[in-house]
Amino acid sequence: MDSQGRVVTYLSPPMPVNMGDWWFDVATNDHFWIRRRFEVMQRLADAVIRNCTRAAEIGCGNGLLQRDIEDRYGKPVTGFELNEVALQKNLSRMSPLYCYDIHQRNPDFRARFDLLLLFDVLEHIDDESEFLQSVKFHLADAGSILINVPAHQSLYSDYDRAAGHVRRYSTNQLVRVAERNGLKARALTYWGLPLIPLLLLRKMMSLAQGNGKAGFDSRGPGINTALSLLARCEPLPQQFVGTSVMAVVENQT
Repeated sequence: MDSQGRVVTYLSPPMPVNMGDWWFDVATNDHFWIRRRFEVMQRLADAVIRNCTRAAEIGCGNGLLQRDIEDRYGKPVTGFELNEVALQKNLSRMSPLYCYDIHQRNPDFRARFDLLLLFDVLEHIDDESEFLQSVKFHLADAGSILINVPAHQSLYSDYDRAAGHVRRYSTNQLVRVAERNGLKARALTYWGLPLIPLLLLRKMMSLAQGNGKAGFDSRGPGINTALSLLARCEPLPQQFVGTSVMAVVENQT
């Protein structure tokens, strides 16, 4: 069971993932970055979410996105995760939870979902193509994948290493990765432009013992509110620069 007393279905054994468990202690639904990410998703893909019939999040973590979609759209989002710590802290209320390795390609999930969410997962994966092919196994022919990744390799820092990031992306890099795997980008944007100075500052920080918690902690409600307001000060969609890239991709036809 998770912390909410709901059953987690174990289709695969729990496995260590390339991500620090500290993230689940500081990432909350009211964190300014989590809030802005959800706002960007609504701007870019509101109709996609509203019109989907079956949604799943691969690498659902502690359920922040699942919970926000439940509350905003009234829809469950099946959660797939291998990190047992994250599953035990999952905040979703009505979404099924599975400990499941997508490379297992369970036949019950073949082409089952018309919406897959891949938020801040791809940057943790060494072999992007192998991973995306397993993602596509779960996607209906006319389905969509929403992807969010950190932007600009020049911003790579100790925080990224502590968070388990293998790389950061440009919009062009994300488009090329998608195209190599039979996917095309239908909508795409950088976001987080006003937060660039914070990432430059974070890059100059030395994070003790590989703990990235200090690099994500919003430092209290006052600063969190101020950063939330600052983060909204950008036009969307935009192709200039940002701290993250978000895309809606679909199967090429």
